[in-house]
Amino acid sequence: MGWKISRLDVMEAVEDLKRRSLVHLNGEISKLICLASTRDYNTGRYYHDGLAFRFSSEVAETALETCHREVFENLVLTPLKNFVQEVEAFLRSTPDGLPKVLSNWKALEPYRVVIPTGCDHVSREFFFSNMRITLAILNARQGEAPLSSQSASQSQ
Repeated sequence: MGWKISRLDVMEAVEDLKRRSLVHLNGEISKLICLASTRDYNTGRYYHDGLAFRFSSEVAETALETCHREVFENLVLTPLKNFVQEVEAFLRSTPDGLPKVLSNWKALEPYRVVIPTGCDHVSREFFFSNMRITLAILNARQGEAPLSSQSASQSQ
């Protein structure tokens, strides 16, 4: 016999998740990836030990799905300039460094698995488009010399 999930419990679990786990992550892309990683890619079900212990598995799953969708929707509405900054900051935070991770992201497109289940087609394609544009911008920046180096070489 399953428990009935109350909206109040889910809201409390969402706030708990934001206050205890998500607050420690830098940027919305980090949060999106973290939340997507709590989802089983075979079943689409979310799980988080701490939330399930504090609330119930059902409440935790609904809270994770709610947060995942919320972070994704915020990113879809983010202006491209800010989106580029978010992605760049995330990619730079990885141990392998921006050039290697950028190359892998362009080749493997791992960002495709971070879309919430049931996401509408337009939002999904808009996110993918923004990601491809962002990766192209970051790739182009890799080929540019820093402005201070350009200025120094031009003055000689």
